[in-house]
Amino acid sequence: MRIADFLDYRAVDAHLGASNKQGVLRELVGLILRVAPSLDPNVLVETLQRRELLQSTGIGNGVAIPHGKVDGIDSIIACVGRSQEGVDFQSLDGQPTHLFFTLIVPESAQGSHLKALARLSRLLSDESFRQALLEAPDADGLYTLLNQRDGQL
Repeated sequence: MRIADFLDYRAVDAHLGASNKQGVLRELVGLILRVAPSLDPNVLVETLQRRELLQSTGIGNGVAIPHGKVDGIDSIIACVGRSQEGVDFQSLDGQPTHLFFTLIVPESAQGSHLKALARLSRLLSDESFRQALLEAPDADGLYTLLNQRDGQL
């Protein structure tokens, strides 16, 4: 499984403007709707919020991977957002979060979302790669870096 299998370039934003967790979740849902406009934005926001109540998806090192399962889709849909300023996402390390990788997964998915989460985690474990994502000039740069690095794993 490659990231390009579930990430559309239209769902990448290098300039998230929200200053809090709820605002970021809403912006990320907006990115998902760029590629899946038939989905209900309220359902998506509620799904991500419910997952955050279990434990923050802010995994540390400036990264969060909000995710959740919904009905009405056949495959994983992803988006990527970057906040230059950083957001308090109640991350496990207590540091601001800058990079957001969201996965919306079919309710019937048995293990594909775990593979996708593992792929993202592996990709983002490299500090120099995370820094490159932070320094990318725009959404196209983010998308290109992700695909290049993903192809090397």
